[in-house]
Amino acid sequence: MSNPTYFFRECPTCGRQLRIRVAHLGKRVACLHCRGQFDAVDPASLCHDLCEEDHPLLRRAEELLESAAPQNRSDNRSGNPR
Repeated sequence: MSNPTYFFRECPTCGRQLRIRVAHLGKRVACLHCRGQFDAVDPASLCHDLCEEDHPLLRRAEELLESAAPQNRSDNRSGNPR
């Protein structure tokens, strides 16, 4: 019989470090300390979701940076430090 494999995740409710079986990935689990419920997802995969180029949050950040760029250039030409 093989040993179960675990990953570690912080409980979003109480902040305790939890050891979760890989077999529970994608399922709703409860913290044994505070009974807070959350979806069992590997923290490394959460970062991957945000790192995709077409993520809505990243698209919005790019739009804001582009709209601020002309303003920054005109401030620098007039000698006004930011």
